[in-house]
Amino acid sequence: MLRLLSINFRGLADHKTPLNRNFSTSSGMAKSKFEYVRNFELDDTCLRNCYIVVRLDGRNFHKFSEQHNFMKPNDNRALGLMSLSARSVMEELEDITIAYGQSDEFSFVFKRSTTWFKRRASKLMTHVTSQFSSSFVYYWKEYFGEQPLLYPPSFDGRVVLYPSNRNLRDYLSWRQADCHINNLYNTTFWTLVQKGGLTKIQAEERLSGTQAADKNEILFSEFSINYNDESPMHKKGTTLIWEKVNETTTKWIKKQDEGETEMNVTRIRKQVTSHSSDIIGDQFWEEHPDILESDQC
Repeated sequence: MLRLLSINFRGLADHKTPLNRNFSTSSGMAKSKFEYVRNFELDDTCLRNCYIVVRLDGRNFHKFSEQHNFMKPNDNRALGLMSLSARSVMEELEDITIAYGQSDEFSFVFKRSTTWFKRRASKLMTHVTSQFSSSFVYYWKEYFGEQPLLYPPSFDGRVVLYPSNRNLRDYLSWRQADCHINNLYNTTFWTLVQKGGLTKIQAEERLSGTQAADKNEILFSEFSINYNDESPMHKKGTTLIWEKVNETTTKWIKKQDEGETEMNVTRIRKQVTSHSSDIIGDQFWEEHPDILESDQC
């Protein structure tokens, strides 16, 4: 019967059906006359020897935060959820050497030598975005409990290349400086509203044209708040990196004539760790020299 089936199949293959006119198997793979459409795809391979940064931003998160009753000026539940979602991305894509996040954004830095997805920008961006978004939904209850997620959040992404360590550090410094500026404004704004009794419009008018020193003075002189004592995570954002840590586990070892003996076993493994450090200065980078690759190509 096997021989009969084989003969019949060869007979079908020789028959000029519409299927045969559209497909060819001469190379061992199915091909079709429609494959020419692949020529319309753009080559989006990222340049070699450049750090690949994928930055995500929450889409319309001002509305999202209001509808989900985020606490002002900072909601630690939301910030924790963002960090956990970013950690999920790093654990999925181990070539991400550092990630930095604040408010509703997170930046992921692929090491300059990465070959993930053949360095295709669209693949890297969509994978990071989808992993982050799905993690945000998946872990929602861990931070917000029974508070329902009213509708799916969305994040947009972009890819930027940085050819040198100085360029990359300046990019991350820019994002952390942005965190400080926004947090100082928001802290002062919501203090005027929540403790000073001003409306949002009045608070906005009060802060119009003020500098950082003016905002610090308002907080300290009118509300006895020293901005330097605010949470480092709120002022400096969250930095995620890979670090080697000691992991100790207990095992039962069976020895001859002694029965089972309990023994602690320590091993070194890499894991994602969280920091709220100054990444503008040199100290952080000197303490973690493995983050950056040599500029010597």
